Amino acid sequence: MIIDVWSDVVCPWCFIGKRRLEKALSTFEHKDLITVRHRAFQLQPDITVTEPTAQHLAQKYNLEESAVKEMQANVCAVADGEGLCYNLDDTLSGNTFDAHRLLLWSETIGKQSELLEAMYSAYFEKSKPLFSHTDLVAIALSVDIDADTVEDLLLSHQYADEVIADRNLATQFGASGVPFFVVDMKYGISGAQPLEAFTQTLETAWKERALER
Repeated sequence: MIIDVWSDVVCPWCFIGKRRLEKALSTFEHKDLITVRHRAFQLQPDITVTEPTAQHLAQKYNLEESAVKEMQANVCAVADGEGLCYNLDDTLSGNTFDAHRLLLWSETIGKQSELLEAMYSAYFEKSKPLFSHTDLVAIALSVDIDADTVEDLLLSHQYADEVIADRNLATQFGASGVPFFVVDMKYGISGAQPLEAFTQTLETAWKERALER
């Protein structure tokens, strides 16, 4: 069974959703027969600058600085409940196209899950950016991916079409935001739903799969 997960590496709810899915899988009887696959979804595909996230959110939603801090504090509290230690005070916002290209390529060397976890942790827990080639090479090195290979990939146009195709596929499923989970291309979960939603969907999908055999 395949679970496709559309997410953006700068989406705080995506890391939370990832943890909830992992918790559901940890108690799922058939977890060893499930593959989780990252799908690219840029929340801000047109962003051309790298700027403080607080500033970006304030401009995007026309909010006062105090309202942004309150919003971020609420997200941090939810993350804490999932065992994550968010530090959103100094994060930056920027274009994640290259980060997604790198993630999609990393599946070919069996490093996608490890690299995605490293990106999330670096960004949300350590306030490290993920936008320049230097940023991405450093993250790749942290999970033992060859720096020269990563640099060559980033200097090319490889996986650009795949990033766009992933976004288009999500749109076909009716997704307008992330995280968005699809089990066996049939059962969708939109957003970082409670643990029970993941557990129930896994059970339902597995039962249907068994009946089709």
